[in-house]
Amino acid sequence: MTPTISDTEDRNDEQESGHQTFNSEQNGVSLEHGQAAGKPTVCVVGLGYVGLPLAVGFASSSYPVIGYDVNDSTVETLQGGTDTTGDLTDEAVQQDELTYTTDSAALTQAEYVIIAVPTPVRDDDRPDLSYVESAGTTVGSKMDAGTTVILESTVYPGSTREVLIPALENASGMTAGEDFFVGYSPERATPGDAEHGLADVVKVVSGQTEKVLEDVATLYESIVDAGVHRAPSIEVAEASKVVENTQRDLNIAFVNELSIAFDHMNVDTQEVLDAASTKWNFHGYRPGLVGGHCIPVDPYFFTYRSTQEGFVPELMETSRKVNESVPNHVADLTIKALNDCKKALSTSRVLVLGLAYKPGVGDIRSSKVADVIEVLQEYDIDIEGYDPFADNDVVRESFGIDVQETLSFDGFDAILLATPHAEFEHIDLSAVATDVAENPALVDVMGALEEADAADAGFVYRKL
Repeated sequence: MTPTISDTEDRNDEQESGHQTFNSEQNGVSLEHGQAAGKPTVCVVGLGYVGLPLAVGFASSSYPVIGYDVNDSTVETLQGGTDTTGDLTDEAVQQDELTYTTDSAALTQAEYVIIAVPTPVRDDDRPDLSYVESAGTTVGSKMDAGTTVILESTVYPGSTREVLIPALENASGMTAGEDFFVGYSPERATPGDAEHGLADVVKVVSGQTEKVLEDVATLYESIVDAGVHRAPSIEVAEASKVVENTQRDLNIAFVNELSIAFDHMNVDTQEVLDAASTKWNFHGYRPGLVGGHCIPVDPYFFTYRSTQEGFVPELMETSRKVNESVPNHVADLTIKALNDCKKALSTSRVLVLGLAYKPGVGDIRSSKVADVIEVLQEYDIDIEGYDPFADNDVVRESFGIDVQETLSFDGFDAILLATPHAEFEHIDLSAVATDVAENPALVDVMGALEEADAADAGFVYRKL
């Protein structure tokens, strides 16, 4: 029977003889089980954009929390009191209940271990669960009997039982469901979205037994104001995560394909969508570059597992192909706009505004803007970039372009508004027109600016 949060007092008595006391001054961790208002100790493994908000969320609810990560730089920065995600605050990561370490011995202190490690896809689009397996091995080698391990990483249905549990069992020599307990609760973090944080979004939870399910649900209910949804099985919870993002990928692929088709018809895509959306049951999606860590990745988890079981989900695969083709289409729009302006491509200069994968964040990983730039560079077009959030040194290294420290439009033949950060919404195109080269082009990928304003300022305007 898995222990519940309400059993903490009894567990503390048992743990006086059954658990080691971890104390590492070097790593800044010194926690006793169940301290801080009698609540159990939670360890979060992986302190990225998913794990760190979790750690902060539990600490804010007076849980003693150990934040564990293998990255020395990440842990040192957090120990110094600096938020590494940009979505929290420095004050939030400095809570007394929250400590950070790279010492895996700290895992021994936790009654609940939450794994939130990356699950990317390989170059051949197959899911890479090596981080989950590695984390399971580390946790299994340190955890004591009675520990509950919860996986939050995005995986395909069956991964928790087929990958994580064997890793935990092999490393610990214990048996899941008897000596320790396992649940799954998919992350729903939305970087850059303050209205949909950890506490504001319903949490899907699951467990290997009804008792584990209730225990995991109780744990998350204590920090998630929106409540929890109890999935009937771990596999249902795993599938729900990939399906909710695959649905978005499908719908965005539809409007992206519409955009490409309407470009051939010389019809304004947004005007069509505005008209269609007047019907009560029309779902509003907009064309755009599909980057990031969820929408362009999660469908591959589903298609991989489904294909393993003998069914190839062709619609999902086609949607991925459509969305992966959009950077080429955006580059084509830019080239056509330059041609309309009578510009020679090999001598043209293009300023790319917004390099992150979506507005309001500085994360350039999995940004499809890089793919657009790569195509344009094949035509010897000179590219510079500017992003108010992204780390310029990281951009230079990753994108291979010059990056402006201070925004300047001087002498550019075209402006490519790729990621419409709010900071770009009020650009005075008339003023910009006095700085750019003669007969300039403006490619406004998501239609963030007014086409009429662009035309009045003398720009050749294009959008998806």
